[in-house]
Amino acid sequence: MAAATSSTAVVGLGSSSLRSASSLSSPKRVSLSSGFLKSPARARNPLMQINASGGKFTCFERDWLRTDFNVIGFGLIGWIAPSSIPAINGNSLTGLFFQSIAAELSHFPTGPALTSPFWLWMICWHFGLFLCLTFGQIGFKGRADDYF
Repeated sequence: MAAATSSTAVVGLGSSSLRSASSLSSPKRVSLSSGFLKSPARARNPLMQINASGGKFTCFERDWLRTDFNVIGFGLIGWIAPSSIPAINGNSLTGLFFQSIAAELSHFPTGPALTSPFWLWMICWHFGLFLCLTFGQIGFKGRADDYF
C-alpha cells in the first residue's frame, strides 16, 4: 500500500502535478498557475513603503494641508469685509475688537481681566475668521479636485 501512494501523482492547480518526496531536492521550481490569479507578482503591503518619506512611517501624504495663499488672502478679506459692517449697536465686530485691543494696551503691563469685553470680541472675531478660512480651503481644494 505504501508503494502505491508514492508512485501516484497528485493533480494540482493548472493541471500541474505535485512531485514525490524524492524529486523535491531538484532545483527546478514548479510554477502553478490558475485562471483566478492575474499575475505572479507578490502582494505589496501599503504600510511598508520603504523610502516614501525618508524611511519614516507616515499615514498621511507629506503635503496634507496643501496650503494656498489665495485661500489665506481671500479668506481674510472675506471675513474682514462682513465683520466691518456696523451691525452691533452701530459698531462693527472688527471695530469693537480693535477698540478693545486699544483699551487693553493702555494698561499694558497687566493683562486683560476675565470680565473684559476683549475676550468676547476676540473669540467671536477669530471664530468667524477660522470658519471663513476653513470653508475657503474646502471650496478651493474641492474645486481644484473636481468635487464640485
